[in-house]
Amino acid sequence: MAAGRASGRGLDEERRGRVALGVLNGAHGDLVHAAAPGLDVGMTVRVGGRVVPPEAEALRTAFPEATGRIAVFLHGLTETEDSWAYGAEKHFGRAGVTYGSLLQADLGLTPVYVRYNTGRHISDNGRALAALLAALVEAWPQQVQDLVVLGHSLGGLVARSALHQARDGDAGAQPWTALVRDTVTLGSPHLGAPLERGVHRLAAQLARLPETRPLARVLALRSAGIKDLGRGTVVEDDWTGTDPDAPAPSSRTLVPLQDGARHFVVLATLSPNTSGRLADLFGDLMVSPRSALGDTGDDERLAFPADHVQRLGGLHHVDLLDHPRVYAAIRRWLTDRPEGPRPPAPGTPAEG
Repeated sequence: MAAGRASGRGLDEERRGRVALGVLNGAHGDLVHAAAPGLDVGMTVRVGGRVVPPEAEALRTAFPEATGRIAVFLHGLTETEDSWAYGAEKHFGRAGVTYGSLLQADLGLTPVYVRYNTGRHISDNGRALAALLAALVEAWPQQVQDLVVLGHSLGGLVARSALHQARDGDAGAQPWTALVRDTVTLGSPHLGAPLERGVHRLAAQLARLPETRPLARVLALRSAGIKDLGRGTVVEDDWTGTDPDAPAPSSRTLVPLQDGARHFVVLATLSPNTSGRLADLFGDLMVSPRSALGDTGDDERLAFPADHVQRLGGLHHVDLLDHPRVYAAIRRWLTDRPEGPRPPAPGTPAEG
């Protein structure tokens, strides 16, 4: 039993244990990776909480109804794949409903849920995700026609990092990147998260006085993933050789959206009026509208077309994981495609 807990396998058997592992990895994932690898959740495909290796036989068993269209889901900081059904009963009237299960029923997409150590550097997770998707596509039971990548919060940044590294590596673009037709980011802080920047500034101020230095050292123990989240750092060059706790961190590398794919954003504001001052001030309580849009106000802004952005008032950051209003936007975008509407899944009644 003790060995099971030390390896993390026993904790994985119950949702509460998975939540605990997710929080541990998010808060101190870089330290866990180095000092307690048995508790590092890694970068893995999960079905029913269990790891599914990206191998042909394992994938055939885990996905008996696999189609050639895959929707990959990436959770946010301290979350797990269970988070996608956090409010299923409240919003959909029954447990276990996720955007993935709805897309499978409505459009025939096969949902693939990924769990990863959210406390590691975003660039490290991006590299690991790129390798996982390459292996997944290679071993998938059906010929893969296209990939949709959906990320909540930090997950959207990991997806951008993976696409960037897989497209611009020394060996050339990895084949799976050409299959990515659509990406959807749900409240992802492309310009960084204000809350983490506030903690960063507080830690820097506390470090100036001998009396408060111990507290500053405690704050400095937050994970590399959290620190990257503060600036929206998605490439290794932005943190290598730098002090992540310095008062004035270096500027970010511009990582544009991938050519050849459509890119969508869903952002929430606590204020019902998504264009008002309160919406800009409080955002969804975690991410501001400007950060979710990557809107720098200059030529370095991310190029999300206006009709690829859905603003939803009266919702908070966690609502973006499993709300019917969010799903309505996702379904609309993934149904209406340049080559024509995506056909409904077999057996799905036609609309209208």
